[in-house]
Amino acid sequence: MNRARSPIAVAATYAALIGVSAAFIVPLIWMLCVSLKPDAEVMAFPPTFFPQSPTIQPYRDVAASESFDFSLYARNTLIITLLSLVGMVLSSAIAAYGFARIDFPGRGLMFAVCLATMMIPFPVIMVPTYMLFKWLGWIGTFKPLWIPAWFGSAFNIFLLRQFFMGIPKELEESAMLDGCSRWGCFWRVILPLARPAIAVVALFHILAVWNDLVGPLVFLSHQEQFTLALGLQFLQSKPGDTPWNQLLAASTMICVPVLVLFVMAQETFIRGIATTGLKG
Repeated sequence: MNRARSPIAVAATYAALIGVSAAFIVPLIWMLCVSLKPDAEVMAFPPTFFPQSPTIQPYRDVAASESFDFSLYARNTLIITLLSLVGMVLSSAIAAYGFARIDFPGRGLMFAVCLATMMIPFPVIMVPTYMLFKWLGWIGTFKPLWIPAWFGSAFNIFLLRQFFMGIPKELEESAMLDGCSRWGCFWRVILPLARPAIAVVALFHILAVWNDLVGPLVFLSHQEQFTLALGLQFLQSKPGDTPWNQLLAASTMICVPVLVLFVMAQETFIRGIATTGLKG
């Protein structure tokens, strides 16, 4: 029997939720406000939160900047994101299906080794990875940024495996009785049912690639190959005073596509989070 919660407990819960939400929303609002400030207001003292004379001139300056070619960097980022996204989703789903549905010797050990790779931080393998890609002649190209994604990700494999294990086996058995192969069951039965989990994996991967700075910084050599995150870092580090309003205008331009994508996929994303990883 549920007991009614006291008004104080309800108020404390709402206060905590509002506080946590503000911790995430206020930096975004502050970024937008500074991006709309003219140069004279950016470093004014005492500082103001909202712009007194809002202007879109910082956005025009960014669009006309020679050191931050937004359209070129966005195109490079989009190419890397799409190529790696296709490979990541396919390879992770196939590996997860094998771990969830197919019995083979050493399955548990292989899955444990797969999960253990999540414990290895990228700086530990950065040097040998760089040497390998240099030996392959991939340094200075996009290949190191999307080809490794075609070999899956331990975290994504884990998420998808947990979701696949929650799908009743009777569905596959019925399909096989009708003549469907194992591969056909994967494509026609499992993947359509796993759309929410795949949406979660896809969105996590898009966010990781879109905001990745270390990978492009290590493997790319020419400015015309820069991604948005690397271009933003280049804009920040150029000689002279940092143009904070332009820098935050560029940051806003980078964040908008991801925010729009999240809003469009919000319902599927939340449903996938709610149904993934609950059964093991």
